[in-house]
Amino acid sequence: MDHRAQTAPACGLARDDVLAVVGAGCRLAGGAAGRAGLWDVVAGGRDAVGGFPGDRGWDVPAEGGFARRGGFLADVAGFDAGFFGISPREAVGMDPQQRVLLEVCWEALEDAGIVPAGLHGSQAGVFVGASSSGYAGVPGFGLTGTAGAVISGRVSYVLGLGGPAVTVDTATSSSLVAVHMAGQSLRSGECDLALAGGVAVMATPSLFAEFARLGGLAPDGRCRPFAEAAAGTVWGEGAGIVVLERLSDARRNGHRVLAVLAGSAVNQDGASNGLTVPDGAAQQRVIRAALASAGLSADQVDVIEGHGTGTRVGDPVEAGALLATYGQGRSPDNPVLLGSVKSNIGHAQAAAGVAGLIKMIAAVGHGVVPATLHVDAPSSRVEWGSGAVRLVTEPVSWPVTGRPRRAGVSSFGLGGTNAHVIVEQAPPEAGDDRAGGYAGLFPDGPVAWLVSGRSVGALAAQAARLRASVASRPELGLADTAWSLATSRQGFEQRAAIVGTGREDLAAGLAAVAAGEPSAGVVSGVAIGTPAPGKIVFVFPGQGGQWAGMGRDLAASCPVFAQRLAACGRALAP
Repeated sequence: MDHRAQTAPACGLARDDVLAVVGAGCRLAGGAAGRAGLWDVVAGGRDAVGGFPGDRGWDVPAEGGFARRGGFLADVAGFDAGFFGISPREAVGMDPQQRVLLEVCWEALEDAGIVPAGLHGSQAGVFVGASSSGYAGVPGFGLTGTAGAVISGRVSYVLGLGGPAVTVDTATSSSLVAVHMAGQSLRSGECDLALAGGVAVMATPSLFAEFARLGGLAPDGRCRPFAEAAAGTVWGEGAGIVVLERLSDARRNGHRVLAVLAGSAVNQDGASNGLTVPDGAAQQRVIRAALASAGLSADQVDVIEGHGTGTRVGDPVEAGALLATYGQGRSPDNPVLLGSVKSNIGHAQAAAGVAGLIKMIAAVGHGVVPATLHVDAPSSRVEWGSGAVRLVTEPVSWPVTGRPRRAGVSSFGLGGTNAHVIVEQAPPEAGDDRAGGYAGLFPDGPVAWLVSGRSVGALAAQAARLRASVASRPELGLADTAWSLATSRQGFEQRAAIVGTGREDLAAGLAAVAAGEPSAGVVSGVAIGTPAPGKIVFVFPGQGGQWAGMGRDLAASCPVFAQRLAACGRALAP
């Protein structure tokens, strides 16, 4: 269904050119991991900014005039090198941005229900925004460990991807520029799936001292986007990746669509008031270009995830550009709603744009616009009366308009490169057939939940995570979960199968695997010489002599098996 057919101008993208977001992964401040983790932070109104990390050997003098606070990742050294087949010495030589990004890319593919090994040899692309972390590396791995090109190239190498691998550095707009480039590559047919986003990890505290000298850091360590009390930004770090396909491909592949990227644009300030000074006219142009690429007018977008750094110079310029674009042609009682995730996690630099993008992907799904924190009052440096834009300081329900929910996401770079992306609610489907009808496979019989890991400890941890996840989501069907575990997770050497007919049986089996204890209904072991990934074939020898009624009982309890059995009978009858 083309739910934009009545309103989209002819210049908009053809529906097949719209990009589907089929998965997302992130690591951000406050322990925010994945879409759900970030949503917990923003929907809960949490400030995830904290003190300087104690595990990086930072020796920062007390003087300097800035708070020792930021949106930091915990345990950036805790990389599971063996999982990716990387030696411990090489892992130490790798920029922590490479390590974090590898893990987040894997998690994003898992979120999409895509087995990473199944992409080996495919034309999948990797588009990553990143700047230098300041990591020194170690002798012998100085080039591959710290080169910017290897940040994206490492992902393609580990996963065996044959599409483009690009690392882009446009400073704080890098990740949204990477998403825009991924979209261009997908539409041109250069790749058929793309991992796109950004990563930022600080190996040294030098950025804090440098920005403090420019007067750009918040003295109290709180980011206050578009607020009267805004006095500077708060640096953060993190990583975020979205998995993109053409919408038509996502539908054909049976992938769940979280949202669509209806349009995007990138431009430059050019010869403006200064190299590092934001230019409102250029921001207006990039917004209008993104709307044109989506075939939308400004009043068809409900929410803006602003760049919103909390600086006295940047925020008023940005707000003015939004008032001149999204704020026009709409009634005062239907303003576009404005916010920024930087109030929660700080300014995640090259990952900032994709953090805002993942926030909006979650928000359009939940139908809630989260609050922007630390706003005493909207900034008096902005002429709020010149258009219909409202800063959201309390969570509000998404406006009901009778059309898909839409949000614009902005990201602006220190050197003048601007990016804007239009996020849209996923179009409705006739039905969710991702399980190919297997959700009702065994209506009254047992199901098997499959869990695996590289080591015994990893297997136990995976079982514990699955148990907690299922407990928090009682709406999940047992057979649908079984199907997802069997088809959308990569199988590793240490394996366990938990068989049960009810949720309590399966939860008890998972608890036993997590504790490393034997249990009825649990089969575990080691897969020796696991073959390369390929098609799975179920072989039925036709004897059925192991116990009485073997084939008859299976046909009676499993409609899919009964259908296939009948088809085989018809084929063999002649």
